[in-house]
Amino acid sequence: MNFDSLRIGAERIRPGRTGEVLNPYTGAVAGTVPMARLEDVRRAYAVARAYKSTLTRYERYQICNRAAALIRERTALISDVITAESGLSKKDSIYEVGRACDVFLFAGNAALQDDGQIFSCDLTAHGKKRKVYTLREPLQGVITAITPFNHPLNQVSHKVAPSIATNNRMVLKPSEKTPLSALLLADLLVEAGLPPEMFCVITGDPKEIADEMLTHADVDLVTFTGGVPIGKYIAAKAVYKRQVLELGGNDPLIVMEDADVEEAATLAVAGSYKNSGQRCTAVKRMLVHEVVADRFVELLVEKTRAVVYGDPMDPKTDVGTVIDEAAARQFEAKVNDAIARGARLLYGNVRKGALYSPTVLDRVTPDMDVVHTETFGPVSPVVRFSSIDEAIRISNGTAFGLSSAICTNRLDYITRFVSELNVGSVNVREVPGYRLELTPFGGIKDSGIGIKEGVQEAMKSFTNVKTYSLPW
Repeated sequence: MNFDSLRIGAERIRPGRTGEVLNPYTGAVAGTVPMARLEDVRRAYAVARAYKSTLTRYERYQICNRAAALIRERTALISDVITAESGLSKKDSIYEVGRACDVFLFAGNAALQDDGQIFSCDLTAHGKKRKVYTLREPLQGVITAITPFNHPLNQVSHKVAPSIATNNRMVLKPSEKTPLSALLLADLLVEAGLPPEMFCVITGDPKEIADEMLTHADVDLVTFTGGVPIGKYIAAKAVYKRQVLELGGNDPLIVMEDADVEEAATLAVAGSYKNSGQRCTAVKRMLVHEVVADRFVELLVEKTRAVVYGDPMDPKTDVGTVIDEAAARQFEAKVNDAIARGARLLYGNVRKGALYSPTVLDRVTPDMDVVHTETFGPVSPVVRFSSIDEAIRISNGTAFGLSSAICTNRLDYITRFVSELNVGSVNVREVPGYRLELTPFGGIKDSGIGIKEGVQEAMKSFTNVKTYSLPW
């Protein structure tokens, strides 16, 4: 799929330079995209800032619903594009298309909801018989959105759908590794009736264009999903801009001694390997009570052996490649380091280019790099513990605080985990990544600054609250 121009408002601009997007599995060119110049970026913000949307709630609802229908109708095409540029299996890319449909459906429905409040003023001795009203308005300026490679369609949808629902204008820079899905989505949104001034996709070298997207005078808000170093760079660079930063995770699956071990092992495999392990909410650490650890590990290896990895375009494949060979080499090095420090390799650690096998490690200790930092790939490291106090201490012992999963039926355990885990989400008998596209999502510590994503929360952060009072 080849794009030779940028859509900036109703215009098509050809910067004159193109960049190649490579298929991680084959190494072949999956497509080409235009490389924006600085003047193209500035033009995009000028066009967006000058446009004031007059779309009604119902019209925004219609656009989002048409977009969802178009995405669903073209599932095969879109999933092929996702797989070609990211190396994700067809099973994962088809699933992602379905999630993106949900995002637009939720955003469309949310656009219909009245978001104002009413406060009576005669509540104290100093009050009056008046009422205070609130309403939410779109931002005065433009939203800058920057998305990662791991969900090329759904991450973009989570930025643009709430922007449409709140009548905002957005300029998006997708990952330079996976820009094709974003450009395809932009064309579908125009087909669905979105005024082109409301959403512009800019592709190019981030070293040339990113700073302008963070500091441009017309930018009111920067929303970013990606790694911690870039997130902290954005926080320092985009100083007087509203920021929504959804960063990394190091999410544990905690298996207590009373857990259904079969269920826990099934969740562990699903949470570790879906999307090639490239999810901020993937299971990155398995903390398992020593009483059930041997049986859990036995089942984990058995279920991991059943996972089919290889050619992402093969419909039978469960796990495709990771994003590139450099990432696969990094996982291999982390696993080798853990083995050298005493961990036991039970399955996997096989690499061929960007293809890295699902991998199981036992007897991992919390100080090993494979679990102390975020390992963004299909690796299942098992850490054994002896008490709930130790499990909580280990879980909280990293820089991240995104999500978690708990396997237990004991209410006293659940109560303690919900209360004491330093994370944004706790899922009982589910994977850490479980959520609806509608619900609040985000973390604390190095996982984010506490402002949530998800359609509802994004719509709140993308708006300004105006208060007014009337004598009735």
